[in-house]
Amino acid sequence: MDDLQRIIYRHLFRIAFLENKGASFETMFSRIMAHAHPGDFEPVRPYGKLGDLKCDGYRASDKTVFQCYGPSTHTLDKLLAKMRRDFTGAVEHWGPRMERWSLVHNADDGLPAPATQLLADFRRDHPTLDLGQMAWAELFDIVMGLTILQLEDLFGSVPSQRTMTALDFEALRPVINSIQRMEPNNDPPLTAPSPTKISANDLSDDAAGMLRQGRRREPLVKDFFGRYPDPSFAEEIAQGFRDRYAALRRDGVTAWRPRQSSWRCRISRAACPALRQGRPLCSQ
Repeated sequence: MDDLQRIIYRHLFRIAFLENKGASFETMFSRIMAHAHPGDFEPVRPYGKLGDLKCDGYRASDKTVFQCYGPSTHTLDKLLAKMRRDFTGAVEHWGPRMERWSLVHNADDGLPAPATQLLADFRRDHPTLDLGQMAWAELFDIVMGLTILQLEDLFGSVPSQRTMTALDFEALRPVINSIQRMEPNNDPPLTAPSPTKISANDLSDDAAGMLRQGRRREPLVKDFFGRYPDPSFAEEIAQGFRDRYAALRRDGVTAWRPRQSSWRCRISRAACPALRQGRPLCSQ
C-alpha cells in the first residue's frame, strides 16, 4: 500500500466509522475483525428468543466477548444501562468461556467519566476478567494493519501512485470536459488567504497529502490549458470552484469533513491562472 492509498483508506474508514450506526456499526466491526483475525474471530447473530446471549462477536484464542454500542445519539443513562445489562448478561451466559470483555463503541472522543468509573467497578468486582473498550483509535490501528486486498474488500479499490503516474493527456481530457459542463453558482466569490496556506483553510495533514498527490500530474493540466484555444476557460473553471466553496461555507460545511462532498473537489495550481498569480481561490 503506497502513501496515496493509505491517505484514501484512512478517510474511507473515518467515513464508515462516523456513518454506520446501530446494526450497521456492528456489521462493520464484525467484518473488520473477521479480516484481522481470520479463523479466530466469530461473529454472533441473534437467534430467536435466545438473542445473542449478550455477545456481538467472540475471539476464541483469548476468549474475548465483544459487545457493540453504536447509537446515533449518545445519552449517558442509556449507555450506563446497556453496559450493566450487557456485561452482567455476558458473565451469566458465557461463564468460563469468557476471560475478556470489550465494549466496542462509536464515541470517538472517549467515554464519559461515569462510564469509565463503571468499567473500573466491573474490574473490581471481577478481578479475574480482563475488561476494556474499543473505539476509533483501536479500530483505526486494526484497519490500517490490514492487507490491501482486505481493505479493498471492506472499502473498495482506490487509485495508487502508480495509477496516477500512468495518467496521460488523453486520460485528463474527459475530466476537463466534464468540469467545463458544470454550471457555477451566481453568487460572488469571497475574499480569502492563499489556498496554499493549509492551516488557514482548516485542512488536515491528510488533506495536504491529497493536494500534494494531485500535483504529481500538474504538468498535464498546465499543458491542457496552455493548448486550449479559449484563454478564459481556466478562469471560468476557477470561478466555479470559488463559487462552490463560498456556497459550502454559507451552508456551514467545514473543510475536509468526511461526510461532505467538498473534499472531493481539488484543482491544481497549474489549472488556474488566479492561483499562479497569487490571487485567492477559496474563502476562510
